[in-house]
Amino acid sequence: MNPVRKLRKKIGHTPSIIRKSFSNGVKVLGLISGTSTDGIDAALVDIKGKGLNSSLNLIAYKTYPYPKGLKERIIDASLEGKVDEICHLNFYLGELFSDAAKAIAKDARVKMEDIGLIGSHGQTIHHIPDIKKEGKFSIRSTMQIAEPSVIAERTGITVVADFRPRDIAAGGEGAPLTPYLHYILFNQPKKSTVVVNIGGISNITYIPDRDFNKIAAFDTGPGNMLIDALVQNLTNGKKGIDKGGAIASKGNINDNLISHLMSHPFINKRPPKTTGREAFGAVMLKDVLRIIKNKRISAEDAIATVTAFTAFSIIHNIKRFILSRGDVDAIFVGGGGSRNKTILKLMQEAIDSIPIFVFEDVGYNSKAIEAMAFALFAYETIQNIPSNCPTATGARHSVVMGKIAPGKNFAKLLLFRT
Repeated sequence: MNPVRKLRKKIGHTPSIIRKSFSNGVKVLGLISGTSTDGIDAALVDIKGKGLNSSLNLIAYKTYPYPKGLKERIIDASLEGKVDEICHLNFYLGELFSDAAKAIAKDARVKMEDIGLIGSHGQTIHHIPDIKKEGKFSIRSTMQIAEPSVIAERTGITVVADFRPRDIAAGGEGAPLTPYLHYILFNQPKKSTVVVNIGGISNITYIPDRDFNKIAAFDTGPGNMLIDALVQNLTNGKKGIDKGGAIASKGNINDNLISHLMSHPFINKRPPKTTGREAFGAVMLKDVLRIIKNKRISAEDAIATVTAFTAFSIIHNIKRFILSRGDVDAIFVGGGGSRNKTILKLMQEAIDSIPIFVFEDVGYNSKAIEAMAFALFAYETIQNIPSNCPTATGARHSVVMGKIAPGKNFAKLLLFRT
């Protein structure tokens, strides 16, 4: 028996993208640059159906790296950026996202005119989920850049973008949004699952017994962000990542440093909760480097410890905020961090009673999921169908997300609206 099919049979999981035919689907392109700010993830997806009965088939996926030096400019802009630089980057990233859209179509040998829609998350430049009082108003805010009007103009395709603000306007935190897709891909009758995405930040989705209205989802803390930043610093830029967790596997977890990191208030904060570079980026890196110097911690031990921080913070949140709600039959891990064998090993050791699988074990591309999600959101938006998950974001109600930049095919797309 095929090993993937054998594993599906063992865990009772048959993904919807394997079960169904997609010959009559609409081709939708999803674009996102995550908190790691490495480049643009592009996923070309065939989608059919509506709402939670939508089905997806991944046609092509690829990451298009940012030009040299752009990552640093984005990080600077997200923390201390001036308005003129942010204004400029918004349109510059719009051009780069347009190029990525055209490139994935070419790589997949699909004509641009055969793509019905583009869903673009853009690049988060700042995210403030905690309420700030302004007179009688309680304000949360978020900002994503990569101007969708530029993408629509360059490609001729209608673009739906800027998804998070509508959820925030409805009282949510604007994140996490991917639970909607996680439910479609991973819901199982009479089973409860946890889906973990390890990107720059880590987040989890709890899907109890196929009940969308009881989903719990939230950020748990750092993913690859702190690990990558520390590796870059300690290798003087010679390495950008700890590929496969190889460096971490050679080091030992430092008790003082891991205790300090796990005491961060966000780790024990009750959901709904979201976070980003503001909490686990440059400020935390500076703190870690200070402790490394004072305690004379070796590079390998330091990287092993921040890697453990990612793994332990995920499992801590599952134990504290998920297992109190009910049993978990399986944990599925995706995102770039799912390729870090040390993270996976530490996670499994910390929660040995629940089996952990990566997305590839059940036929999905770990790195493509987030881009696929924004393709799906655009597809639902054009049909006037809500796609946020209020139990995850804290929104008062479901909303249709996104802003539309019409392309040449906009009139035709209106026929899809319900």
